[in-house]
Amino acid sequence: MTSSPGRGLLHLAAAVDQAEAADAGRHVELVRLAERGGLDFVTLDSGTGRPDRPGPDAPAVLSRAAAVTHRVGLVPVHTGPFRVRAAVAAVAALDRAGRGRAGWRIDAPAAEDGDARASAPLEELWREADAEEGVAAGGESGPAGAGWGSDGAASRPVRVVDATDGHARAVAARYADVALVRAGNSVQARAVRDELHAAAAQSGRDPGSLCVLACLLIDLGDGEHAAEPGHGGGGPRHSALGPLYRGGPVDLAELIGTWHREGAADGFHLTPVEPRRDLERLVNGTVALLQHRGLFRTFYPGSTLREHLGLSRPAHRYTAPRGAA
Repeated sequence: MTSSPGRGLLHLAAAVDQAEAADAGRHVELVRLAERGGLDFVTLDSGTGRPDRPGPDAPAVLSRAAAVTHRVGLVPVHTGPFRVRAAVAAVAALDRAGRGRAGWRIDAPAAEDGDARASAPLEELWREADAEEGVAAGGESGPAGAGWGSDGAASRPVRVVDATDGHARAVAARYADVALVRAGNSVQARAVRDELHAAAAQSGRDPGSLCVLACLLIDLGDGEHAAEPGHGGGGPRHSALGPLYRGGPVDLAELIGTWHREGAADGFHLTPVEPRRDLERLVNGTVALLQHRGLFRTFYPGSTLREHLGLSRPAHRYTAPRGAA
């Protein structure tokens, strides 16, 4: 199956992780900045279960952000060992606080030998999450309380899955609303997007219900100077943390626009190298230019994350029809 080239407006998201992990106020400040730029959502890594890199309580921090924002999506990243039931409860509370703006992402450690058995933990986690979400969607008594969203309707927070590794793509095709992909060029990204859409169709899903975002580290410290060789129009450069763009906001807009036009991705998930500086230059420079070119929206189309992403509100398969006993 070959998906059509990217159509419609871009989707843009950004990570708001910072070294000052204990300072919730600084995270909230970045979330507000992302909303000013009209970004679809932000992600924040909790670092749970990682003593070598402790992080904030992401659902709690994003709940604080929900109180001072109105539109931007809020996606905590659950990393390492954690209890799915507790995570579902936390995300349900965040979804209520944000009135339908929550999503969540699970990062499970891969097997060291890199074989297909590494897919088992991630598959099991999302299968368990699926069952727990069924309780929340039905509004039954359980860890998530009175159901998802502001009205308790049969919906659920947006599911985000890192589908870069081959073993995770089947999981993303089955469970994800948003799939993240790290690719060195638009050809690689387009191939993974096509693979994900084909796998989604084989799972009985509408491929259009899976939004594929290319992941990119961005270093906009060079201001308006041309991108370094190997960056900008030439594409990102490999780094230990994934594809890296280093250059100015204008060249970044060129890269984003080109990949989208070539059907490589539905949009981008961007991780600033220097959080405050790079997010400001992204919003004031790159986003403004993409808006001027008609590639990115100038206002939010609705109030929920699903509306931002153009996703329907699916009735969870565990939810009884209205009026049923």
